[in-house]
Amino acid sequence: MGGMVTDPAGKGAYVREMFAAIAPRYDRANRVLTAGVDEAWRRRAVAELAAPQGGRVADLCCGTGDLAFHLLKTDPAMTVVGIDFTPQMLDGARLRAQREDPSGRATFVEGDVSRLPFEDAAFDGATMGFSLRNVVDVVATLVEARRILRPGARFVNLDVTKPDHPFVRRFFGLYFYGVVPLVGGIVGGSKTAYRYLPNSLTNFPDADGLAARFRSAGFRDVRTIRLGFGAIAVHVGVA
Repeated sequence: MGGMVTDPAGKGAYVREMFAAIAPRYDRANRVLTAGVDEAWRRRAVAELAAPQGGRVADLCCGTGDLAFHLLKTDPAMTVVGIDFTPQMLDGARLRAQREDPSGRATFVEGDVSRLPFEDAAFDGATMGFSLRNVVDVVATLVEARRILRPGARFVNLDVTKPDHPFVRRFFGLYFYGVVPLVGGIVGGSKTAYRYLPNSLTNFPDADGLAARFRSAGFRDVRTIRLGFGAIAVHVGVA
């Protein structure tokens, strides 16, 4: 178990309530806002994980199970444990599992990714999608991700990042801070939530800064893969 993480500003409670509000429409909003390309990004993240055949994988901040169900498609013997601290998101994941995981290879548990309820070296890989910028303590979460991995296993994080190219950064800013709150508010059902989600990137480390945090958490062979014209980053670290 990891050390205690303080949350003086109450970010954790705010984020939990926000995701609870948008849970019923979350998947549909993601597809609309990215024109479905987010599914290709998830497939790339899963490919970078390169989990062993029949491995056990943790999906952190699993939400409604997008990455978890992508993982299961890659290996008929794989098992996945999804963890999230929003019960409404987990309800959505379990509902999807009835259709997408009839053999019951995925389990979904409620918990805090900065204090994971798993033993050391319990998993053959771990993933996290579009969530790290919402946690209270990025490094504490990365330390926990490394702790639960067997030596040599990979942690793959997929998230939005600040593009390097000035033109792309300008266009991305107009879309992410202008269009996303508007369309997300309509499709996702919460204008407040879809204003928060873009703003969560403002104080989040850029791609190089996040790679440095991976290293400070003890990961080695850290790599960054940019997708989506540089606005999406896949970070890979080896435990």
